Amino acid sequence: MKLKVVNAGTGSAEVEVADATFAREFNETLVHQVIVAYMAGGRAGTKRQLSKAEVRGGGRKPHAQKGTGSARAGSIRSPIWVGGGRAFAARPRDYTQKVNRKMYRGAIRAMLSELARTDRLVVVPSLELDAPKTKLLVGRMKDLGVTDALIIVEAFEEKLFLAVRNLPSFEVVTATQMDPVSLARHDKVIVTVGALKMLEERLA
Repeated sequence: MKLKVVNAGTGSAEVEVADATFAREFNETLVHQVIVAYMAGGRAGTKRQLSKAEVRGGGRKPHAQKGTGSARAGSIRSPIWVGGGRAFAARPRDYTQKVNRKMYRGAIRAMLSELARTDRLVVVPSLELDAPKTKLLVGRMKDLGVTDALIIVEAFEEKLFLAVRNLPSFEVVTATQMDPVSLARHDKVIVTVGALKMLEERLA
């Protein structure tokens, strides 16, 4: 299939891409599973709380069993007391979910295909800035008619990365750093021709 290459001010052209990567059916179940697994893998899982047995103190009964008019408390470190241990204390755990390479690549292909099918994939020849100025990038995005996008480039470009830092609705990643969460987060995806070919080779 062919994708239109937008070149603001000088017309447009087309680039040939593989149907196996950019013309797949959208598999919502697979995409959801991969996104959930990716986000779960980013969780630290280091939370830890103290149980009643681990909290310091509480070695003696706080008051008499009878005659005080209060509950028959056996320890000041009971879970219902302030400063007590947790009844079901959290422990460090691993949140990662297994997603094999075939599933991951299949989800990325499905997402890219859906972006191309709904005209949310914007292909540009290149996206270089003369200076690391946010104003310059805003002007380029205005010419493309984009207000919220993930920008995918083939290699790290310092000026572009510096210019996008003050724009919360834009994100810049390289073709090797692209992930499913970033693809789903933004309204449109802007990709350079070089990055497009890298993605095609990566997902082949």
